[in-house]
Amino acid sequence: MKWVCADTDVLMCSFCITSTMGKAPFVPLVLCVILAFWIVFPVKAEDAYRFYTWTVTYGTASPLGVPQQVILINGQFPGPRLDVVTNDNIILNLINKLDQPFLLTWNGIKQRKNSWQDGVYGTNCPIPPNSNYTYKFQTKDQIGTYTYFPSTLMHRTAGGFGALNVYQRSVIAVPYAKPAGDFSLLIGDWYKANHKALQQTLDSGKPLPYPDGVLINGQTKSSFTGDQGKTYMFRVSNMGLSTSFNFRIQGHKMKLVEVEGSNVMQNIYDSLDVHVGQSLSVLVTLDQPPKDYYIVASTRFIRKVLTTTAVLHYTNSRSPVSGPVPAGPTYQLHWSMRQARTYRWNLTSNAARPNPQGSFHYGKITPSRTIILANSASIINGKQRYAVNRISYINSDTPLKLADYFNIPGVFSLSSIQSFPSDGPPYFATSVMPASLHEFIEVILQNNENTMQSWHLDGYDFWVVGFGSGRWIKDSRRKYNLRDALTRHTTQVYPNSWTAILVSLDNQGMWNMRSAMWERQYLGQQFYLRVFNPMPSLANEYDKPPNALLCGKAVGQHS
Repeated sequence: MKWVCADTDVLMCSFCITSTMGKAPFVPLVLCVILAFWIVFPVKAEDAYRFYTWTVTYGTASPLGVPQQVILINGQFPGPRLDVVTNDNIILNLINKLDQPFLLTWNGIKQRKNSWQDGVYGTNCPIPPNSNYTYKFQTKDQIGTYTYFPSTLMHRTAGGFGALNVYQRSVIAVPYAKPAGDFSLLIGDWYKANHKALQQTLDSGKPLPYPDGVLINGQTKSSFTGDQGKTYMFRVSNMGLSTSFNFRIQGHKMKLVEVEGSNVMQNIYDSLDVHVGQSLSVLVTLDQPPKDYYIVASTRFIRKVLTTTAVLHYTNSRSPVSGPVPAGPTYQLHWSMRQARTYRWNLTSNAARPNPQGSFHYGKITPSRTIILANSASIINGKQRYAVNRISYINSDTPLKLADYFNIPGVFSLSSIQSFPSDGPPYFATSVMPASLHEFIEVILQNNENTMQSWHLDGYDFWVVGFGSGRWIKDSRRKYNLRDALTRHTTQVYPNSWTAILVSLDNQGMWNMRSAMWERQYLGQQFYLRVFNPMPSLANEYDKPPNALLCGKAVGQHS
């Protein structure tokens, strides 16, 4: 037997060698093999930890020229940009100094085996005023452009949101050269009204009015500076409440490289539609004469077009922005749908892991079942509500995850929502749909309304395999992209149309499926997907964190 000793363990290795040769007290061979394994293959150091303390307060700002109350994080509006690396462990102590309970959710972070940290009503008790909660989660096997925002009440309309960027590990290559700079653009519609006034409007049974404007990073006069001849990454996210927008930069082409963690085929675009809750990254080369240029975002698919601008400033610029603001598309649905179909997975590129994205052949897997989800605008008890398969969701005072963990009866029912639409009046329920861990499912998002929709699923990304007009039928599958559809966490559904997604349910937990359009979410267009394996195992799901807040019927419960 030939042994090779690692320098740091020569003494122990040599002892095993001489023992097996009869020149030292006998050490069982199996022990030597185990020792050799740990010597030759040392234990990998644990992934990095990043510690944060964030304090949430009210403040005053004038994003549309009128002083209004906003929500600050560490005094900032929008909140701090969170830059982390794949597999980092995030320890974030959130201190709530508002006059209402508060939560943050981490939009697009999968929370592998850890829906305890998802930060929504179905998984977490809201943080009471003058109290705190420490989130502990990992950016496991993810890279890309994400966001965070408040999930409680209508706090999102006042701020408390920010950029969350996950960068690749040093051993992982990305399919483009490192840009000279990296800008986060949080773009969205905005109201001058206080968040409590907007909530009262919805609670009274009335829909929200048109937004008052559009902001870029909480302003109407942002500026981004770069050197002529260099290439920069623009990470663009739609943080709005209800409105899609079109994004463009005067005189410059945009190379799309990443969509919500997917490296994509690097097509060139003059402008891009970004729907509510979505994020993407483009590379822009500053290859024009040295001056300032408009960055433009304008609303889509609504009668009143709202436009905001920022400035791309060349460091050697001698001229301010000039000329007309570049026009964008206004309503053209088919133009937008055709553009969406051009987003394709880069099959040969790795993502957060070394293996190529295309090594998982999703199109060759037969789904275990098909779920059809139909959204609707409904009137219940004389008030405006929104529903999924006739069910308008209402929050329980006990988080569903805690009720499930403690076996608390009467909080939710696994038969509360059906997998297909049915005829009949809408009604209220705390709707939870059961699913088995490792199922592979087909989900049809059917939109029979004359309005744009945007759907998000916590805990997962999914393959967006098809868009189509009218009602989905089985024959619609012939139009699916079963080869290189990208994965993302939020997808649009066009008016009077359908979108088909495939989901590999490999993440156990209680996961929120919701409209990303916050008025619709608040008024019931959501439900929870309980992905479950009856055999308890830490390999499938982490245990309840010891610092979990207890509320509702969970108060007084013990693990």
